[in-house]
Amino acid sequence: MQHFAENQVWLGLLVLRVAVGATMFAHGYNHIYRGGKIKGTAGWFASLGMRRGILHAWFASLTELGAGAMLVLGLVTPLACAGVIGTMLGAWITNHLDKGFFVFHRPTEGYEYVMVLTAVGAGLGGVGAGRISVDHLLKWFTPAGWAGFAVATIAGFGSAVALLAVFWRPERRVTGA
Repeated sequence: MQHFAENQVWLGLLVLRVAVGATMFAHGYNHIYRGGKIKGTAGWFASLGMRRGILHAWFASLTELGAGAMLVLGLVTPLACAGVIGTMLGAWITNHLDKGFFVFHRPTEGYEYVMVLTAVGAGLGGVGAGRISVDHLLKWFTPAGWAGFAVATIAGFGSAVALLAVFWRPERRVTGA
């Protein structure tokens, strides 16, 4: 029975990779082509305090498209996971953190969604893409282990922290009279 379970891990990894990858790809696509398109996304980023909103709209959207496609393919999975972690951590801090946990408390948009995607990005970075992936075919990051986890988390958290430190300038809220 244990041998059977070990041989089925690839299926779970494939489902996780494709679900998160497709979600990230769709999110990036939506930022560029739907709703307010990239101009609307840029305005929204600027409203969150991101200086040079158009730059960040493109940067986040292209990262989501690229990381999403890479995850679906299982291509350089720890780097794709870093993209997931970086964009979701940025969203968590700039837009969701102060609004509570639950995402369904509209219009507040709590952080449960971005927290789960951040955690899955870190987890997949550590376990790797699995047997049905380009990484496995090319023998990259198989198994990913600590090196994959380190690449995903350090690059993901590091890029988010660096980006926010340089470009995020939210308006200070004045409380009381």
